[in-house]
Amino acid sequence: MALPSEMKALLLIGDGYTKTPSAGVLEAMEPYLRPGTIAVPAPGPTQALIKVSLAPINPSDIVFIKGQYGQPRVKGRPAGFEGVGIVVATGDDPYAKSLAGKRVAFATGVSNWGSWSEYAVAEAASCIPLLDTVRDEDAAAMIVNPLTALAMFDIVKQEGEKAFIMTAGASQLCKLIIGLANEEGFRPIVTVRRDEQMPLLKELGVAHVLNENAADFEAALREVLNAEQPRIFLDAVTGPLASAIFSAMPKRSRWIVYGRLDVEPTVIREPGQLIFQHKRIEGFWLAEWMRAFRDRIGPAVLAAQKRFSDGRWSTDVTAVVPLDEAMVKLPAELAKPNGKVFIKP
Repeated sequence: MALPSEMKALLLIGDGYTKTPSAGVLEAMEPYLRPGTIAVPAPGPTQALIKVSLAPINPSDIVFIKGQYGQPRVKGRPAGFEGVGIVVATGDDPYAKSLAGKRVAFATGVSNWGSWSEYAVAEAASCIPLLDTVRDEDAAAMIVNPLTALAMFDIVKQEGEKAFIMTAGASQLCKLIIGLANEEGFRPIVTVRRDEQMPLLKELGVAHVLNENAADFEAALREVLNAEQPRIFLDAVTGPLASAIFSAMPKRSRWIVYGRLDVEPTVIREPGQLIFQHKRIEGFWLAEWMRAFRDRIGPAVLAAQKRFSDGRWSTDVTAVVPLDEAMVKLPAELAKPNGKVFIKP
């Protein structure tokens, strides 16, 4: 098929990193992105060019476009870390060539040619050929959240304790982890910011759901943690909330930070706990996990596809926004709770 010479995209305004902290919400598009038309890129030897069908907006995307992620922005390039589409051109590498014409889930972190565009470039090794039974809404968000869910739940299982705690409990990622936990008899404890989020999570099977804005939150938190004794804390928020949770957790607890939705200072209330209670604080970055555990990626991807195919997992969709309307509509759609927002070129 003949490819166009140009494509529409949401292009990065900033370059590199920023030292100015910002909340993990997209309050407006204009400081970070602009709509534009650029040349369709050519894939390198080990890469694939994908005609994008659908691309999600993840919290990591927002941190990235604001210049606060672990890799620098490239001014004038499209944003967007993952998506789903059809491979329309490839480099000469044998594996890359084998993907031609296939529908794939893909990640663009290495290529810096993002998915919020009509065409994206990804390393062939970051492309996942899809089962026909996986719908586009699930395939577009196949990599970041599902692989993170499987990797972090593996940490929970290795710890051996049945109870564990998560912030941002209504997020798509936490819902995937809750599904895994229920299948294996684990007891997730989650925090949320709105009372209306609590019934849904109880229906999904969480052991406890706590509203961090409730007047009695810290008392309720300590009661639950004393009863359940969780030693793994999966945290997307940081700030005062995470400080309170970590302080209330038992000996030998691990605080695993994978996001920073709150830009307020994160205070260690009792530093002595790190010494005398053997508590630990660490980070989780999916890109590093994928590099360190390459042998686990294939089985994890297949497991994710099977879960989406048979209904054990499903992506909650808040909105699908046309690329041409993204600058106007995305912030309001992203402010809605409980579901994923997608861009459709």
